[in-house]
Amino acid sequence: MKLNPQGRHFSQFVLAVSLLVCFGVWHWAEDFAAPAYTAHALAVKRPIGNNSDLYSWWLGARELLLHGRNPYSAEVTREIQTGYYGRPLDPAKPGDPIDQVAFAYPLYAIFFLAPTVTLPFQTVMVMFRWFLLSAIACSVPLWMYAIGFRPGPLLAVSGMVLAVSCFPAVQEFHMQNLTALVVLLLAAAAAATARGWLLLSGFLLALSTIKPQLSGFLIFWLVLWATGCWRERKALVWSFVGTMAMLLIASEAVYPHWIGEFLRAALAYQTYAADPSIVRALLPSFVAKLFSAMLLGFLFALCWRWRKAPAGSENFAWALAWVSSVTLVIIPKLAAYNQLFMIPALLVLLAQRETIWKMGLVPRAMVKAAFGCQLWQWSAAVMLSLCSLLIPAARLRSAAELPMYTSLASWPITLLAVALATFYLPTLRIPAARRE
Repeated sequence: MKLNPQGRHFSQFVLAVSLLVCFGVWHWAEDFAAPAYTAHALAVKRPIGNNSDLYSWWLGARELLLHGRNPYSAEVTREIQTGYYGRPLDPAKPGDPIDQVAFAYPLYAIFFLAPTVTLPFQTVMVMFRWFLLSAIACSVPLWMYAIGFRPGPLLAVSGMVLAVSCFPAVQEFHMQNLTALVVLLLAAAAAATARGWLLLSGFLLALSTIKPQLSGFLIFWLVLWATGCWRERKALVWSFVGTMAMLLIASEAVYPHWIGEFLRAALAYQTYAADPSIVRALLPSFVAKLFSAMLLGFLFALCWRWRKAPAGSENFAWALAWVSSVTLVIIPKLAAYNQLFMIPALLVLLAQRETIWKMGLVPRAMVKAAFGCQLWQWSAAVMLSLCSLLIPAARLRSAAELPMYTSLASWPITLLAVALATFYLPTLRIPAARRE
């Protein structure tokens, strides 16, 4: 799938525009969004500390590896709160946040932070900010390779620049949630699968389970895909299972009986930090549950139908688009940084633009709406940045949230775009995958 709209001059123009967008978005983030967030936090008397989601990962790893303390304990949780909020939370204060920011991850997540536990956290935070931005950028060409999309080097670089110029990237930069790391691992696993490096793919998939709620459906798809031609693809499954076994054994050696502690922490997390999924936010409870069940049924049926598709083929790419978009509307967390997992779905829609153009008005309009949500973020941020050249930034901060207006809407709209593009002309998209 070669992208060749106007040759090299077009690619250079797109790169120039993407760099302008990058400057506009980050100027908006630092001069509008960040000061507006701080002002709001001060107005509602929200405690402010380092405000880094990385802190719970890092402190949990440090306390266990250096001092042998239980990272899931209430004492460590209070120390995490002291760093994150500036003080421990007080249940007697009604204005205090309900998010306990406890260490609520699989214990083997500490191995990712192990090299940093002797460093000051401020140093670690700065290192991870730039590492996570790099991870976002690097995930783009990996997703492109996984779906068989070859737009050329300049357009690929433009995609990388635009990926680090969206609000989810800005939020990840400031909060260091490590979603970008998981997305990079998943993109690398998908690309390794397309390349035929199945042992590497299984290894990367196992590492991505530090955030199982984000990686679970993609792991399900690739394991199901491996069963479609078991003799040729079984290495992926065995690599995944073997790596998971090593991670669990190593974690048990470091802190015995941690699984029960993790499960209790994960259940508690659902009570204080989880959000309703976007489906539950938009629909009545019973309808949302029914729709979610139907959506998961469709996802399973499509993955089953496409399980024999060659890696890197169009059906393989559409499966990745479905997995990423369904994950986002099902996941019980509305934080914008999770939107980084939307990249493969948008890339598939872009790669299949010629096929989609031949479809009816409705799927074309929905695909345009999906990209329109992204374009709004970029254009609104650039507009505010340009206005600040003539108007003092302080006077424009009341409009600081303007670029974020389409953030949550993009999740269900992208899913609808993927669904319509897949189903509108069944003869183009739903035939049984050819055998390898």
